[in-house]
Amino acid sequence: MLIAGIAVVVQMRAPAALAQPASPSPPSGSSVLADVDGVPITADEVTKSLGTALSRLEQQVYEMKRQRLDALIGDRLIAREAARRGVPVSELVEREVRAKLQPVTDADVEAFYEANKERLSAPLPELRDRIRTYLANQQAAAHRDAFVNALRARANVVVHLTPPPTVRATISTAGAPALGAPTAPVTIVEFSDFYCPYCRQVVPVLAQLRARYGDKVRLVYKNLPLENLHPGATRAAEAAQCANEQGKFWAFHDRLFTEPPDASGEKFATWAGELGLDVPRFEQCVTSGRARAAIQKDVEEALALGANFTPAFFVNGQLLSGAQPLDAFVRVIDEELKRTP
Repeated sequence: MLIAGIAVVVQMRAPAALAQPASPSPPSGSSVLADVDGVPITADEVTKSLGTALSRLEQQVYEMKRQRLDALIGDRLIAREAARRGVPVSELVEREVRAKLQPVTDADVEAFYEANKERLSAPLPELRDRIRTYLANQQAAAHRDAFVNALRARANVVVHLTPPPTVRATISTAGAPALGAPTAPVTIVEFSDFYCPYCRQVVPVLAQLRARYGDKVRLVYKNLPLENLHPGATRAAEAAQCANEQGKFWAFHDRLFTEPPDASGEKFATWAGELGLDVPRFEQCVTSGRARAAIQKDVEEALALGANFTPAFFVNGQLLSGAQPLDAFVRVIDEELKRTP
């Protein structure tokens, strides 16, 4: 009926003999977010449909909370230690952090610039003061962290913040270049771009992981060339796929990440010859374009997984985004090794 323009639905209970069948029960442990004609839609279904996109956001929120929590724990430990010594916090920090800093030399600045110049947008003279300040701040942060860690080791710190539930993606690795045994308990699938500076930055980290874990870790490479950001990246991916036809993918991979990006691809044949490939066969593969289908398949899979950035890593299906430091990989891998028989 309608009263004052408002629709009112009158519900009448059916006699017990005519009662409607009960709605299907939701899966155990999953909350119901909606019902459609009595059929529930659960939180698990929503989470699964969003996949790695939601997992990535939840992980970012968790990392922000964890970083802030660690900072607050550090502040409290320093304040407590200052009170124990009977000195102001500023004096304690001066003694334990600032007094231990070493001057940042010109050689330090130049070494940092040389190691990172591909990601820097200006020549060294323009950046010298900023680099010096950055290195000084990094050094101060490292000394403060070391002091806090020493205090924390002597304190009873219990962290109750829990990480978000893990969402694991299913990724096809058939035919993809790989290093390590197929039976390794941990598989790292990397979606990468040969001309991405952050992908280049993480190459030595992956080498350290393989040296550290040996046969326990398998590394799989998949293509995600971001042509709009890195011109020529697709051509480089095609060349690497053609090198893969001759069993030389990883050698070509290393060469691409060692040499400056070549958008024209003119040097690829030269590198192929130096690496021992059959150059005419390599060139025919590149010009034929037959590697493009495999690359496009990788790209489509990455986008379906919510990975529209490079590098993107999936450790046993668990997303780890960006050029992460060694300890970030170690933490995830160690957790995976604990849960894997």
